[in-house]
Amino acid sequence: MIKNVHGNTVDHLGQAILGGKYPPGQAIPPEPMLCEELGVSRTVVREAVKSLIAKGLVTSGPKVGTRVQPADQWNWFDPDVILWQSKIGLTPEFLRDLQDLRRIMEPAAVRMAAERATPEDIAEMEAAFEGMRRAVEEGGDYVTYDLRFHQGLLKACRNRMIVQMSKALSALLRTSFEISTTRKDGPRNSLPMHRAVLDAVIAHNPGRAEKAILQLIDGARADIEAVLTSRRRLPRLSEPVRMLRSY
Repeated sequence: MIKNVHGNTVDHLGQAILGGKYPPGQAIPPEPMLCEELGVSRTVVREAVKSLIAKGLVTSGPKVGTRVQPADQWNWFDPDVILWQSKIGLTPEFLRDLQDLRRIMEPAAVRMAAERATPEDIAEMEAAFEGMRRAVEEGGDYVTYDLRFHQGLLKACRNRMIVQMSKALSALLRTSFEISTTRKDGPRNSLPMHRAVLDAVIAHNPGRAEKAILQLIDGARADIEAVLTSRRRLPRLSEPVRMLRSY
């Protein structure tokens, strides 16, 4: 998707903050300097700053200017923040926090999906799984189908709040998948674990579904730790993840 001037300005400033150009506690340059540097109007800069305030990256006040907030104040559920971090370089702390989040949230979501999934939900997950299988056997974009599979699980919860959270969750999940699938035979080895999750949802067995998703998450954690210890360059994301449709 091509962004407008406002979107590009927010991206530029957001990546500069996450990249450390403007460290926490420091003021970003005043409006006239940013206008000259970015070639945009004061209105664009002001609106961009409002967006950054909403994302928790900066705070603004009279006489103190616009200052960068500490990283623990940033909205890590905002897809733009996730994407900026991915573009400037993922960190071990970010990835480990992500795995902790997955282990807390996904088992509960999968239990709910096993209780509530409709035939349509199951058909969508079956189609995603088939795409994963084809990608393993014939080559193709495994990560996209993997993401659709997990999006299907979130949708099958039949909970509007979880569906609304899905954009941020999907961006986080994709980050995990991009890393874990760099492992040799990673997708092939994870395929039967995905099948076990899906079969448990089809059987409407919450306990079995939870056990299966935990095995899948722990496998991804092990893959990510192996990548981190190998000091291999971490992949970067280039596109945001589309939000699931509400039901």
